[in-house]
Amino acid sequence: MKIMKKTLLTAIFVLTIPSLSFAGTYDDLIQGAKMGSVSEIRPLLAKGASVDTTDSEGNTLLMLAARDGHAELTGFLITNRAKLNARNTAGDTALALAALRGYLRVVELLVNAGASQTVPGWPPLVYAAFNGHHEIADFLVSKGAELDAASDNGMTALMAAARGGHIGVARALLKKGANANLRMDTGETALDLALRFNNTDIADLLRSSGAKSGKDAL
Repeated sequence: MKIMKKTLLTAIFVLTIPSLSFAGTYDDLIQGAKMGSVSEIRPLLAKGASVDTTDSEGNTLLMLAARDGHAELTGFLITNRAKLNARNTAGDTALALAALRGYLRVVELLVNAGASQTVPGWPPLVYAAFNGHHEIADFLVSKGAELDAASDNGMTALMAAARGGHIGVARALLKKGANANLRMDTGETALDLALRFNNTDIADLLRSSGAKSGKDAL
């Protein structure tokens, strides 16, 4: 009986070793991605860890690296065939997160590697415009971003720029041909958003480009 009990305990201990090892590897992968540490991630991938490991919110290693602007690690993960268009629980991709945070070099790496600008959810261009990241918006447009692509609630890049008071982005988008009279789900246009957030300079710019209030269509 004692022998059987000892054997059973030994078996249980042995079975727990892989899970403990995996837990340690998982934590190291996530922490390494947040820190942007290629030296931390490289040996773990070499031992068989998945390059597409995700955290509790569905963020892949690539998303974590992109979100925090770690260009070197982003490039390394791309080279190791990380999924470029994976989406987290919020529906965002690595490219969307980098565009939102304003990391131009990371955006360039992802787009040049083939990351899509047209996955469902909030388009990277809208995110860039929302926070006034002019260079990123210009780059995305130069790489084929759809000027009037809208988020789930109908917000376009021009609307985002108008809401945020980013006149340089708004001017560039209008110059490229963005439609100033599209409406969100609320019925608001870019002009309405500019006025609601007291961005009168953008409102004037929009009016000079033929923009109208959504109320005019009622």
